[in-house]
Amino acid sequence: MATSPAVVLSEIQQDTLARLCDTFVPAVARDDDPTGFWGRAASDLGIAGLIAEQLAAAGDETMLEGVRALLDGLHAQGFDDLDAPAREGMLLAMADADVAARGGIGALRGLTTMLFYGLPVPQPDGSVRNPNWEAIGYPGPRQAPPSPDQAPKTIGVTRAAGDDLVLSADVVVVGSGAGGGVIAGTLAQAGKDVVVLEAGGYFNESDFNGLELWAYEHLYRGGGITQTAEGTVAILAGSCMGGGTTVNWTNCLRTRPAVREQWETEFGLEGLTGPDFDRHLDTVWARAGVNDRCSDFNGPTQRLQEACAKAGIAFKTITRNTDPATYDADAAGLLGFGDATGSKQGTMKTWLQDAAEAGTRFVVGCRADTIVVKDGRAVGVEATATGEDGRTTRVVVHAPQVVCAAGALETPALLLRSGIGGPATGDYLRLHPATGVSGIYDEPQRSWWGAPQTALSDEYGDLEDGYGFLIETSLQAPALGSTATPWSSGAGHKELMAKGAESAAFVMLIRDRGYGKVTIDQAGNAVHHYVMADPLDDRNFRRGIAELVRLHDLAGAQEIITYHRHETRWRRDGDESLEAFAQRAHDGPLGPFDHGTFALHQMGSARMGDDPATSVANPWGELHDTPGVWIGDASAFPTASGTNPMITVMALAHRTAEAMRAAR
Repeated sequence: MATSPAVVLSEIQQDTLARLCDTFVPAVARDDDPTGFWGRAASDLGIAGLIAEQLAAAGDETMLEGVRALLDGLHAQGFDDLDAPAREGMLLAMADADVAARGGIGALRGLTTMLFYGLPVPQPDGSVRNPNWEAIGYPGPRQAPPSPDQAPKTIGVTRAAGDDLVLSADVVVVGSGAGGGVIAGTLAQAGKDVVVLEAGGYFNESDFNGLELWAYEHLYRGGGITQTAEGTVAILAGSCMGGGTTVNWTNCLRTRPAVREQWETEFGLEGLTGPDFDRHLDTVWARAGVNDRCSDFNGPTQRLQEACAKAGIAFKTITRNTDPATYDADAAGLLGFGDATGSKQGTMKTWLQDAAEAGTRFVVGCRADTIVVKDGRAVGVEATATGEDGRTTRVVVHAPQVVCAAGALETPALLLRSGIGGPATGDYLRLHPATGVSGIYDEPQRSWWGAPQTALSDEYGDLEDGYGFLIETSLQAPALGSTATPWSSGAGHKELMAKGAESAAFVMLIRDRGYGKVTIDQAGNAVHHYVMADPLDDRNFRRGIAELVRLHDLAGAQEIITYHRHETRWRRDGDESLEAFAQRAHDGPLGPFDHGTFALHQMGSARMGDDPATSVANPWGELHDTPGVWIGDASAFPTASGTNPMITVMALAHRTAEAMRAAR
């Protein structure tokens, strides 16, 4: 017998939520509205009901109480009875007055617009599309994924037959991303018996439908976007077979020489400046099939190229781990949602496949709970696997070597739950804080065509003491993009979204000198703390925003918009000079929930080094305090890398795998 969904909101709260959603995304009267976009409100897609369902499914009582309190407060102030302009004014005033209200309003606004611009709706022709895509210039998926027969899953998965699954191996690897995949493949090919535990699911080309919201739900940690505890940075991280290499944008950059020198001289990572580490880089570069033959320039990249040429600054084509034989530029724009062509050479297609062919066993949907230690040494892992039906299985893997490769957000949490790692566990979390600035041009930019990143400028990569920022381009993701688009009114937000076809986003990411911290809550779940308090980071971040503004001007943008909460916008036909606007953008607030700051690279939270007081693992990756436990992901970075980290993660993992082979 089917059960009714849990009631999480009262009728009054549901009514207030519906009015709130229609304030964020209202029906706007327009004579010219061929697709119905302007006249379509959030309620026309049932957004409030969907949010209530998500709240019920999440089961987070603390979050629910916050939502209820916000809705009750709005109702008590007469929100439900106000006209649209008055409702908008009340929301803006509340957000200005209180950080908690700002966070709650921002979260509900983000959920509303993500669903409005990302929700797939079945069409009469059998396709699944969002009704707003045409109006905002986004074509969505252009082809169906291959069938399971055309793209079979070639990695076998071990499943429990009863309540418990007990395995024995030489090595258990927690995580299957850039680091875990390389270590599993390297050790399995060397004859080791390997078990891989992956917290996410196993999806491949036949599953990759190109839909943004599906990807966030199935391929990303936390269902897509999660926030740091302080509300200063929105985090995106892969959580599926292949980890970040399944959803990243295939940007392959070698570790910078200055960073290699710093890691060797300051942290004791022997051999990083010489040919031995070159060998590790070359090995992973070759296995990933990195090349420059699949780096087509879409509109935003062409605009960046033009701007860099006029400014006289560096501009370089990006090399990518992509198979030219199956590469399709028309599909490459959806790489962040999984690659249906199979051209992306992430760990699922390379190192994990190698591991599978060498006999490695894989358990998916499996969260590592603790590392088991006996007499001071690792002896295995205890974990919990959750099946598609929601049933859980206790998993125990007996192994004398344990690799922590769950990513810099989760690896330190695993160590903390296990009571190992030493005093530096969770410290030194680096995020490469990033943001974008959008330019509106005279012509469509085709941001959805070609890979999201195929060129960059490293002109400002070393502004002071080896720290600065990179300039790149971005994935066109209308649901996520709607959350960064400033909201001052429902109609104004729609106006900006409607310019999506002519929009091009330049992004920048800093190499952060300052750092945050990973802790765990009472339930043992990871909590991420990060405030950009280092003065150098603040200077570089603000300058990065200003330089993006200047580049859009040089490229001919007619309007320029930053990702500040309060609309910060320049028009070429307006009265404000470009430099005055660049200074205004530079000076804009960066506090909690005040600015669209993102982190797609997470590093350093269980770092390697020669000092047990300031590092978790020795220079080869083995824990100082627990022999047999190794760090095999970006957690091991002694500092931020300053570049997209995948190749560095892989090379360090290959180096650690060789050290594990030599260890007894």
